[in-house]
Amino acid sequence: MEGISPRLNENREYICGQFKNAVDFMKRDLRLGAHEAVLFGIDGLINKQLVTICVLSPLLREEIREQDSESAMAKIQDSVLGAVDQAILHTMRDVIDRMMNGFAVLFLDGCAYALAFGTQGFEKRGVSEPESEVMQRGSREGFVETFMTNVSLVRRRLRTTALKFEKVTLGEESRTPAAVCYLEGTADPEILEELKKRLARCNLQNLLAAGYLTGYLERPAVFDSVGVTERPDTLCGKLHEGRIGILIDGTPTALYVPYLFVENFQTIDDYANRPFYAALIRWLKYAAFFLAIFLPGLYVGVAAHNPELLPHTLLLKVAYAEMQTPFPVVVEAILLYFMYELMREAGLRVPKPLSSSVSIVGGLVIGETAVSAGLVSAPSLVVIAMTVTTGYVVPKLYEQMAVLRLVFIAVGGIWGVWGVLMGLTFLLFSICGKSSFRVPFFAPVAPFRLFGMRDVAVRVGWKRLARRNDPVQTMPGAGKEEKRF
Repeated sequence: MEGISPRLNENREYICGQFKNAVDFMKRDLRLGAHEAVLFGIDGLINKQLVTICVLSPLLREEIREQDSESAMAKIQDSVLGAVDQAILHTMRDVIDRMMNGFAVLFLDGCAYALAFGTQGFEKRGVSEPESEVMQRGSREGFVETFMTNVSLVRRRLRTTALKFEKVTLGEESRTPAAVCYLEGTADPEILEELKKRLARCNLQNLLAAGYLTGYLERPAVFDSVGVTERPDTLCGKLHEGRIGILIDGTPTALYVPYLFVENFQTIDDYANRPFYAALIRWLKYAAFFLAIFLPGLYVGVAAHNPELLPHTLLLKVAYAEMQTPFPVVVEAILLYFMYELMREAGLRVPKPLSSSVSIVGGLVIGETAVSAGLVSAPSLVVIAMTVTTGYVVPKLYEQMAVLRLVFIAVGGIWGVWGVLMGLTFLLFSICGKSSFRVPFFAPVAPFRLFGMRDVAVRVGWKRLARRNDPVQTMPGAGKEEKRF
């Protein structure tokens, strides 16, 4: 049954059949003058008090004298009910979608359409500071799971009619509501159309997290080309730069495209602090990124294949320490790294009352006890500890760094320092050859733009930073297929 039948019994049987054995399904039969009617809703998604005050009480008090069903429904819609959010529905699919989103739906015998009222009243989490993107001077508000709340958080910060929200539906079964948000006149229309095409090709049955959607918006690669944030102020800043955001109901994270590699090192605090301090912190992040990936590989490569690169005193200490352990340096580094990752995963998944116990046990096992027992050497422990610590400086890239770190340990153990340098070359080629919605992923470094480096190599003051050119420009000589920021 696709369309709504003018016969109330057929509509009632279909809806009741769809929600068979559903304990939260609500049905209320009504008599409105000479017409039979039925009101449907989902307990837990609707506000019963709001339904009683705005729907049931006006319907039962008002005397419906119209004999024609459509005239009676028109009167109910125009002069009886006080609900602000109303919609006329012509298909059963729309009826079920509205009920799943907290609407109450009224059917009238002899009327070939239904009337939906916005009576949402489900439980929701309050706006709070996101734990994954903690800022010192930024806002304390973060996205929540409620779709319209997230829309309002963005609207409050961008008080302009150029801000547009285009509603889309994702998931063939769940029919999850989402919105594509952008600033009209700032976002590139071609990127917007490409994003809509990719969203239309999404064949997911259910969309339970924003990460489900990223695979449909980017090609498989080591580094993400779709941005993710839990902060409304971060998303608003990206919209000002011409990016396009995606808000999804049921998830406290927003996606935005295009996404560039240099954005992994940028935070809201960079723009709230003094320029010279922000530039220092940004260079610390660049250094931490390289140390987190290459330090263990270089250490293994030098210790196993190129010891002549070490100073004489340091070489003697490393050699003496390695003589006391039963494993080669590459095996030692891999074992230490795996032990750390196991402890980290246990600390994340274990209940909070036990997390401190896991930390204590991990410190004893990986730390002094392992060195005292002669299972691992102190230099290897120091290198791995420094590596994992620097990895937390750039949390957006932790997953990529965790995999690349292991790869470079193996490469350094097999081919030494030259193997690590070769791996670095392939990594740079991969980053430079990648694009995000036809925008070079490594822009403005490659292709190089001096104007864009004012927010990459350093962070200039707002007087200069506020002087923007077009956020998206066609690359000279590249045609219309590639764009750049």
